Amino acid sequence: MSGNLDPIQALRAALNFSPDNVPLRQHLADTLLSQGEPAAAEQEYAQALALDPNNPQLKFGLGRCFYQQGKDAQALVVIEDLLKQEQTAATLTLHARLLLRSGNVEKAVQQFRLALSQDASLQESDLVEQLGINAAASSDVIEGRVRSNWAGSPGPQEIERPAIGFTDVGGMEAVKEEIRLKIIYPLTHAEIYKAYGKAIGGGILMYGPPGCGKTHLARATAGEIQAGFIAVGLNEILDMWIGNSEKNLHGVFDQARRHAPCVLFFDEVDALAASRADLRQSAGRQVINQFLAELDGVQSSNEGVLILAATNAPWHLDSAFRRPGRFDRILFVPPPDALGRATILRLLCKGKPSADIDFELVSKKTDQFSGADLKALVDVAIEKKLQTAIKTGIPEPLTTKDLAKAAEAVKSSTREWFSTARNYAVHANQDGTYDEILKYLKL
Repeated sequence: MSGNLDPIQALRAALNFSPDNVPLRQHLADTLLSQGEPAAAEQEYAQALALDPNNPQLKFGLGRCFYQQGKDAQALVVIEDLLKQEQTAATLTLHARLLLRSGNVEKAVQQFRLALSQDASLQESDLVEQLGINAAASSDVIEGRVRSNWAGSPGPQEIERPAIGFTDVGGMEAVKEEIRLKIIYPLTHAEIYKAYGKAIGGGILMYGPPGCGKTHLARATAGEIQAGFIAVGLNEILDMWIGNSEKNLHGVFDQARRHAPCVLFFDEVDALAASRADLRQSAGRQVINQFLAELDGVQSSNEGVLILAATNAPWHLDSAFRRPGRFDRILFVPPPDALGRATILRLLCKGKPSADIDFELVSKKTDQFSGADLKALVDVAIEKKLQTAIKTGIPEPLTTKDLAKAAEAVKSSTREWFSTARNYAVHANQDGTYDEILKYLKL
């Protein structure tokens, strides 16, 4: 029994005598892969390719190893390189699977159709059903598109009724006033606006470093006018199936229109409205075109739909979104000033055991701190107090000294953002969009 080696052991033993034997090493790799050992097979394919770099069978085998291990980026590099060399049905099918898994369904359909044209037996493949190849009109998926009825499609988000207002937002007085002019006054002084023919609605794009309260301000805007509030996350909109992202976007706008007045808030909007010049996939461009159509109210009026959006990277936004009638107000939301920081610290410490804290003194030690940084500061101070209280059994109030010491431990998170923003403000500011950054940086 001991003399009978299993196939893998026998192949390894043979390679010890002939390590540069490419067919032998490929046979070992193929055997390992067929037995469900892609990691071990990957090593053998890689060694064989080092000896024979242009061998298409070795490249395909390595691509399969990567695919089975979920290393999709590496698999795509190998397979796309192989496709330049030859386009077999097997290679095209693996490419289609990788594209489908990455969300590029449109390209996956194209590649699998090429594979089908070479090998009719692939009609039995599970990809036929997954991609909806030659599917009937009643199928859920047809040629990579999800069948849907857009008329009156419901939005997936819950409508909030925020209980906070502008008094709960520290600082940002200039930004608040712009929001009042664009969103609040048209509702509270509707007759005056109608006299001037000014419609109720429109969009405001807020940009600035992360953690400076853009989301909080949007929610407070809805609370200020007692309107509904829908926070739209990317995960609720973007979908791998062609046409589904557009459907989801339409559903959100439709829901806001049916519950007007309503504040519709898009966070990280640059991911939904990226410059079309930067997009390689037509599916992404279709989402942007749908977004523009919804903003324009092509099929339905946006009267009473108040659109706020936030981004940390306005330079990646498609310029079409800044056209009048869309996001025609672009507001810079900087880190809070000294007075704003003191107000935020006061709000953060509200309801917590504290002594007579000099918030103005602490605020002077937190230059360029975002609202999130200030929250981290208070959290650090509280954690120190909790450690002491657990040891002594006596809870002690927060003091000015506690907050000042925590300010030394917490670093501003906005500095990296400003280093990037400065480049755009100095070198790509022909239309003056980033003048507020220059003013803030005193350049």
